[in-house]
Amino acid sequence: MTTLKISLNSIDKVKTFVNEISKFDCDFDLVSGRYVIDAKSIMGIFSLDLAKAIELNIHADGPLLEEILTVISKYAVEA
Repeated sequence: MTTLKISLNSIDKVKTFVNEISKFDCDFDLVSGRYVIDAKSIMGIFSLDLAKAIELNIHADGPLLEEILTVISKYAVEA
């Protein structure tokens, strides 16, 4: 599992993010405080506080992980 901080501070970013990660056949979790939700769920994402960075857990490795990190790099923020 790989963890990074991402920012989804607009409706368009959320929609684009979900569309992009839904193409991958692995699990993604978003962690905000004590809440953990499926990152492929638009409704779940909107239940979080999007004003601050959110932890993304990626359950993949190898070449698939490298491809995922390339696709989502635009959402990454400094820890």
